[in-house]
Amino acid sequence: MRFATYYGRGSMTDQSPSEPSGSSQSKPEATVDARVIDIAIRLGVLGVFAYFSLQLVAPFFAFLLWAVVLTVALYPAYAWLTAKLGGRKVLSATILTLIGLGIVIGPVAVLVVSLVETLQRLYDGVTSGAMAVPPLPPKLAELPMVGEKIAEFWQLASRSLEQFLTKIGPMVAPAGTKILSVLASLSGSVLFFIVSIILSGCLFVPGPALASGAKRFADRIIAPRGGEFVDLAGATIRNVSRGVIGVAVIQGLLTGVILIAFAVPLAGLLTFAALILCIIQIGPALVILPTIIWAWSSWELLPALLFTLLIVPVMLVDNVLRPILMSRGLDVPMLVILIGVLGGTLAYGLIGLFLGPVILSVFYELVIAWIKAGEEA
Repeated sequence: MRFATYYGRGSMTDQSPSEPSGSSQSKPEATVDARVIDIAIRLGVLGVFAYFSLQLVAPFFAFLLWAVVLTVALYPAYAWLTAKLGGRKVLSATILTLIGLGIVIGPVAVLVVSLVETLQRLYDGVTSGAMAVPPLPPKLAELPMVGEKIAEFWQLASRSLEQFLTKIGPMVAPAGTKILSVLASLSGSVLFFIVSIILSGCLFVPGPALASGAKRFADRIIAPRGGEFVDLAGATIRNVSRGVIGVAVIQGLLTGVILIAFAVPLAGLLTFAALILCIIQIGPALVILPTIIWAWSSWELLPALLFTLLIVPVMLVDNVLRPILMSRGLDVPMLVILIGVLGGTLAYGLIGLFLGPVILSVFYELVIAWIKAGEEA
């Protein structure tokens, strides 16, 4: 009796006499459809907001990206300076920002002043007639095919530099236009880095809160290891900055000291060129090797030998320091980071120097985690 009563009540509860038999199946379907439509509308609205937000941020994306890279790379220095100044965070950020601006503006200002002074001396020498052209070396006049033309231009320059410049003006005009475009690009790059450094200075103080937010966002996307990947990206940026920028600064500084000590002409310009070549991963050999050849052709044996013995280790020091600094504290193989540095630089320029190893390192860790999860399953 209890058995019948129990199942009788259940059957009456499951289906009311007044309801048709198909209504209990159509109602859940309507609920699922409503949920799908609701999710689609929400995703659409979110996509519209995301699109317009990205459009608003796009003009500043490059500045913000460089600012984040600089902040992550320099944050250990900011934390150390803050501790030394008794917890004065704003003062520490201001000092680091001023130092960064000085590093960017200083060499460019010196280069511009030197260029202006050189052009002014050339102009004064030409207009006053004080600048004289030395005699033509006999070997140049004897060159096949071009010797006569060189001798003709040389004689014209020795008679009147103004007439010589007037004659060759149309020939060198395209080169002058190219030089002006390079200078304009250089000034734009300097302005870009100035803005990025200022933005980086504004990110030092809220840095921990921003990092925590980035970890929570990463956990929502790649749970539960999203925070680990954010830490990996930060460590990779710091290691690349030490292994690439730090080693480049060391090489450039040592190159400049040796060039100045041996009184090599245009030592400042050669040092700046060596620094840029080191940063873009070409190396200072394009500057050092011609300088060594010039030293052996211009100096006596002992100075040239001493110069070579000092400058060659500077040219090769990056092969020792870079692997040590770039792989320190990371589980990612050195080959992955090196490929990321070179590939990122070739694909995206200077910013790719940091983006390449970060993206490749995170992808490498994702693949390793996926493989391990498959083995455990």
